[in-house]
Amino acid sequence: MSKFHLEGTLMTAEDWGVETGEEYWYNTQTGEVEKGKLSPSVYRVGPFPTAAEAQAAPDKLQQRADAWKAEEAEEDDWGRA
Repeated sequence: MSKFHLEGTLMTAEDWGVETGEEYWYNTQTGEVEKGKLSPSVYRVGPFPTAAEAQAAPDKLQQRADAWKAEEAEEDDWGRA
């Protein structure tokens, strides 16, 4: 981890907003996991703390989509009985 020293305060690279590439992203265009921001943001999902979690992104996205769809269906049926 990169560190910087400023007026008696030790700050990490993340504190300064410097990219360290220690995050993993799932590329929706290629289906590959990337370490750091390698591709355009429109094709990236993440960040994830591990490559394994990034690889599981499609499943996680599908689970969320299913939950949102169920929630919307429930809201659409609100008040109907």
